[in-house]
Amino acid sequence: MPKYIFITGGVLSSVGKGIVTASIGKILQVRGFRVTAIKIDPYLNVDAGTMNPYMHGEIFVTEDGGETDLDLGHYERFLDVNLSKINNITTGQVYLSVIQKERRGDYLGKCVQIIPHITDEIKARIRRVAEEFKAEITLVEVGGTVGDIEGLPFLEAIRQMRLDEGKENTLFVHVALVPILKVTGEQKTKPLQHSINELRRIGIQPDIVVARCETPLRREARTKIALFSNVPIEDVFTSYTVDDIYKVPLILEEQGLGERILNKLKLPKRSPSWEYWKNYIMKRDSARRRINIAMCGKYVKLKDAYLSIREALKHAATEFYAKVNFVWIDVEEVEKNLKIINKVRLCDGIVLLPGFGERGVEGKIVCAKVAREENIPFLGICFGMQLAVVEFARNVVGLKGAHTTEVDKHTPYPVIDMLPEQRLVNSIGGSMRLGSLPIRLRRGTLAYKLYRREIVYERHRHRYEVNPKFWRVLQKYGLVFSGMDPDQSRVEIIEYPRNTFYLGIQAHPEYKSRPGKPHPLFIGFIKATLKAKIINQ
Repeated sequence: MPKYIFITGGVLSSVGKGIVTASIGKILQVRGFRVTAIKIDPYLNVDAGTMNPYMHGEIFVTEDGGETDLDLGHYERFLDVNLSKINNITTGQVYLSVIQKERRGDYLGKCVQIIPHITDEIKARIRRVAEEFKAEITLVEVGGTVGDIEGLPFLEAIRQMRLDEGKENTLFVHVALVPILKVTGEQKTKPLQHSINELRRIGIQPDIVVARCETPLRREARTKIALFSNVPIEDVFTSYTVDDIYKVPLILEEQGLGERILNKLKLPKRSPSWEYWKNYIMKRDSARRRINIAMCGKYVKLKDAYLSIREALKHAATEFYAKVNFVWIDVEEVEKNLKIINKVRLCDGIVLLPGFGERGVEGKIVCAKVAREENIPFLGICFGMQLAVVEFARNVVGLKGAHTTEVDKHTPYPVIDMLPEQRLVNSIGGSMRLGSLPIRLRRGTLAYKLYRREIVYERHRHRYEVNPKFWRVLQKYGLVFSGMDPDQSRVEIIEYPRNTFYLGIQAHPEYKSRPGKPHPLFIGFIKATLKAKIINQ
């Protein structure tokens, strides 16, 4: 029978459940078990696609076009797997499905209730993921914190699953904050105790407790947690702060978490194979070179808004034994004070970040102009690529007032315009050009040199594109379209060969980067920044 590990959280959100979930998955995966992971988000949205990054962080896109929670990115990177939109379950999906069934008459006149109809729907979705991925162990992270009203149906559903599947096939892991008082240095366990009491009131007794703390738990704190949580002390672990999230599986393994999980789920004892993972960590720790990358965007106050791009840059830098110093450039501030652009000039490379809407657009265009004119290695992603085209049209081609119709519907030169198929779309949610789509690369270009093949697949999330009416003039002045869709009707990658490295891509290559398997575009970009740093020294 498939086995399930349910991860709940307490005290506050963003406590690190996603990293703990991914780490548990890795601990099991290195022992040869087939693992998949689910993120449950109790909000009423059907998916994360319509949310502002400041509300929810990065929107992660799956191969099949799901706009999901950023924790799926953690799962994919840690486990080196491709997940699906079904791996992200939301309240909106569950209630929408149940209401649609009720309207069809599927419930045969019954009074539709939270229990059993909503909870049955939740359980069916969890089991569907386990079945479709043929997983021996399915990890289920319940978003939010214990006590949140919107999370109660999900907690009730996983409580029922222990009864349905049996204790030997289910495991409850609770992750909660243990703060440290600066005045005394004490590790305060009371918030975690209250969190577990609330969980037990709901009917769930945790089997394992993972305390999220700045430092490893002292014996006294572990003893107190064990006593008040009703778990043996050997089932109390710490996910303490480290300089690299990829170390978390190792620190939990060292504390014996792997063995405890095997015992409780009655899984066969297998020796873990950590060699590949440890080699990657060692490579990161051995990095001595430093490069400064300007991250130019409008959501820079919340670094998780660009989580996958940050990780992709780190993955690539590690291959060269280098570390990235991120220089966050608020493009709205660039518009107010052009002197800020001097910070960009001092960097070894520039990433023009994705986004939507008019805020900060002119600041991004200034950043693209500096990169092009001063030959600073440049990578534009999605909206970043589009605005690089706008900058080129204005300042190289001479099309004054050129713009994207997303921002200026009356621009005289709409070099970026809405995709034709998007003009008839009325709803916003889930209606963009989404998911993994093919790109045909042009031989002899930088993109072809980096990918080393003619057809590649990248994940997309956009409504606008380079307007075909301006292709000829843009290319006449030196812009190269190095990647197109297979029928040559859509620009996917642009380059400016006069510069050392100047590349924009409509897709999101960051979603496919993995530890030890960096994406080729990021490899090329980091390599160019390292060369530029040497030249400029």
